[in-house]
Amino acid sequence: QVQLVESGGGSVQAGGSLRLSCAASGNTVNYANMGWFRQAPGKEREGVAAIRATNGATYYADSVKGRFTISQDNAKNTLYLQMKSLKPEDTAMYYCAAATGALWFPLKTTWYNYWGLGTQVTVSS
Repeated sequence: QVQLVESGGGSVQAGGSLRLSCAASGNTVNYANMGWFRQAPGKEREGVAAIRATNGATYYADSVKGRFTISQDNAKNTLYLQMKSLKPEDTAMYYCAAATGALWFPLKTTWYNYWGLGTQVTVSS
């Protein structure tokens, strides 16, 4: 079992920055592939960024490349998402997720089996 708790969301103006955190616990968290997803009202949940457990390789949606950075602190069992140059279209509920299966597609929701409850990010113009 893996438990995930997100924090760090809030309201910012366009061009601002936020850093999201995801505290992970459980006996499989050390080798889980991790990702950040977001869901805006009326839209499907979409993958934003992901990080591979074995080698730290990172993956990003085209819409956030160059603006968002995913990272993790294994000693603290914490996943981060640094968001810069935020845009109103980044407004969404952001979710942390963990994938413990053998197969993994980084930005696809289907391959993640543990989810946090989310943290809201609102960007005003």
